[in-house]
Amino acid sequence: MRKWRCRNCGLIYDEECGLPDEGIAPGTRFEDIPDDWYCPDCGSEKEDFDPLD
Repeated sequence: MRKWRCRNCGLIYDEECGLPDEGIAPGTRFEDIPDDWYCPDCGSEKEDFDPLD
């Protein structure tokens, strides 16, 4: 499981936790999130997220 960070606002998407308030269940891999998903904090597109190593 990986974590992803929004380049614009710094929101961390943790695949292990998901974003239940946004309808994304825990354990959902980032690549499985729909392509039209937007950052819930700043509205950035999915492509504006980078993996954290």
